[in-house]
Amino acid sequence: MARLAARYFTEAMTPNTEKQKMTLVLGGTGTTGRRVAERLTAHGIPVRVGSRSGAPPFDWDDQATWAPALRNVESAYLVYSPDLLVPGAVEAVRRFAALAVAGGTRRLVLLSGRGEDQAQHAEQAVRESGADWTIVRSSFFAQNFSEKFFLESILRGNLALPVGHVTEPFIDVDDIADVIVAALTQHGHIGQLYEVTGPRLLTFSEAVSEIAKAAGREVSYQSVSLEQFASALIEGGVPGDYVAVLTEVASVVLDGRNSYLTDGVQRALGRRPRDFSDYARDAAATGVWNG
Repeated sequence: MARLAARYFTEAMTPNTEKQKMTLVLGGTGTTGRRVAERLTAHGIPVRVGSRSGAPPFDWDDQATWAPALRNVESAYLVYSPDLLVPGAVEAVRRFAALAVAGGTRRLVLLSGRGEDQAQHAEQAVRESGADWTIVRSSFFAQNFSEKFFLESILRGNLALPVGHVTEPFIDVDDIADVIVAALTQHGHIGQLYEVTGPRLLTFSEAVSEIAKAAGREVSYQSVSLEQFASALIEGGVPGDYVAVLTEVASVVLDGRNSYLTDGVQRALGRRPRDFSDYARDAAATGVWNG
């Protein structure tokens, strides 16, 4: 009787968030994860943010944090930080997906990257996990100009990259988040690969020109060598392993292999993706490029 009463008391005092099936959003404080978590919460879906500061914390480099983060989780958004190009990323995704399915998580949505062999190996690992999977294979984020990598350079008035006249179909991260949320919450997306791009191709120089126009300030673009780019990163204090990732992205992914458009956003959402000019206008309106 005492054990029965204790069990009843424990269950009665367990918070609803522990009883309800949840959606785990890895990288839930990052560029895509934050948007995904906000949208799910707005739909009334219980969300667990998977990050080092989460409760419980999640860390890709600490496998002991994985199982607690997956408790009572029925679907999960997988984004590997800093990038699927990092050595060991594919095996980590494979182990995590297997653990998730074994623990009862049925639906997995993976953010992948276009033109990355390592990313496609991670996609295959998720496909083979036994989960109800969806792959969102993304082009270069428009928000890289306003939220992280390139913001300081834009504020200084010059962006220098080892990329010449190669074009890229920059994708608005809000479109990516909408596709991911649809895949996590709606029928019809299981077993789908959505390769998502913006609606037109731009060189980095053209993108910077649109930003300068929207922000009402002078910003130039400079094409530099890969060696100059790496040296600037090192001088700026960027860790060596991350320098390796960024230089590989610049030399491999931005070599022209992704200079074509796809219909992933249209297929997933039934609408066209947002244009880069819309992104630049809305970002400028926030004052992010005012310095």
